[in-house]
Amino acid sequence: MAEPVIKATADTTKHSALLALVVGVVAIAIGYAAAFLRGGPPVWAPWLLALGIPVALGAIMILGAARGRAGVGQLKYPFAFVVVVLAIGFCAALALPATESPLSRLWLGLPARAAIVIYGIGLLPIIVLPVAYALTFDTQTLNAEDVARVRELARENKARGEGPSS
Repeated sequence: MAEPVIKATADTTKHSALLALVVGVVAIAIGYAAAFLRGGPPVWAPWLLALGIPVALGAIMILGAARGRAGVGQLKYPFAFVVVVLAIGFCAALALPATESPLSRLWLGLPARAAIVIYGIGLLPIIVLPVAYALTFDTQTLNAEDVARVRELARENKARGEGPSS
C-alpha cells in the first residue's frame, strides 16, 4: 500500500525538477535576450541570470541523481546548500557597489567580487558535492539487482532488434 505513495513522491520530485529546469532556462534566456535591447540591458537582466543559473543547476543535479523510488535521498540537503550558495554568491557579486580600486581591501588576495565568485561560487560547491556523493555512494549507486535488471533489459532490446548494434 505504501508503494504508490513512494512512487508518487519520486514522480513529484522529477516533475518539480523538470519544472524548475524550465523556469531556470527561461530566466537565463530572457536575461541573455535582454542584452540585445536598444540602450543596453535593463537593470533586472543580470538578476534573472543570477537566479536562473542556480535554479537550473539544482534541477539538473536532482534529475541526474534521482534514482527510482528513492529520489535523491539525503542528497537533497547538499543540493539545496549548493543552490542557495550559488544564488547568494551571484546576487552578492551583483549587489556590491563598483568601487574597487588598487587601494580596495582584499579578501584572501582578491577584490570582494572576485573573491565571492572564486571562493563562494567556484570553490565551495567543488568541496561540498564530492563529499556528499561519497557519503551517499552506497545508497545512490546501482546495486547488483539494478545491474542485473539493466542487463536483462539490454538482452530483451537486442532480441527485438532495438539495442545498439554490436
